[in-house]
Amino acid sequence: MPSAKARLGRFGELAAASHLQRHGFVIIARNWRCSAGEIDLVATRGDQVVFVEVRTRRARGAAPVFPEFSVGTYKARRLVDLAQIYLAENGAGNDRAWRIDVIAVEVDSAGRIARLEHIEHAVEREC
Repeated sequence: MPSAKARLGRFGELAAASHLQRHGFVIIARNWRCSAGEIDLVATRGDQVVFVEVRTRRARGAAPVFPEFSVGTYKARRLVDLAQIYLAENGAGNDRAWRIDVIAVEVDSAGRIARLEHIEHAVEREC
């Protein structure tokens, strides 16, 4: 049985995928893994590949918890590396348009989404 943290993370990823699909994205991979790590969601919209890091946190009282702030410099560099590995392994190369977004999900005490924010271009390629 998955831990409470794993269940919360899975809930956030499902909410993020649903959000992306409602906004015209096509999900092409979920939890893509290689030896260097994992990308939560890989999507396309038009001719652009969008790598998505989903950060989910349980809200604590009335104050927002801002899960997006948990993507630090190390994680940002790792996401860029993972995106480049994905593109190389899937025949897209670096000449295809791509970006890295973050979707922040806050869940209230009743288990409902209190906030979902999609931050486009959240990670710069040269971080």
